[in-house]
Amino acid sequence: MLHRKLSCEYIRGLVEGEGSFTFSAWRRTEKRVPSFQIKMHARNIDLLRGIRDELGLKNKVYVYHYPGHDGAKRGPQAMLIVREIGSLKNTIIPLFYNKLAGNRAFEFENWLERIGGDPWVPESYKILYRLHKNGYYRKNTPRFRQ
Repeated sequence: MLHRKLSCEYIRGLVEGEGSFTFSAWRRTEKRVPSFQIKMHARNIDLLRGIRDELGLKNKVYVYHYPGHDGAKRGPQAMLIVREIGSLKNTIIPLFYNKLAGNRAFEFENWLERIGGDPWVPESYKILYRLHKNGYYRKNTPRFRQ
């Protein structure tokens, strides 16, 4: 259980350190679906659920144990992953658009560009790139202005 409401700035800060903008395999094909994920130790599962709930997402927070192959002892991980086009378009991209700093800002910009240029990204997801290039996110992010 969380002890306080999470602000957009707090969520962005967590994503700067623990999040990523990447691509996921799609239905056992060669297609790549744009995805956002944030992964932490499983003891932070309530924090990830709080992020999910604050953003109005319906996604499940997954818990898994990946032991790795380097002999290091790792604890179980909790992960929130968002792949749905509507959630990416209406929540994830507006939350982070021109709001990140450092390497994560660079990763976010590259991710948007790859969505538009990668032939393995399904055509339906290309709308994310077109909205970015047409200035939609620059002008229309009122929910996440803070």
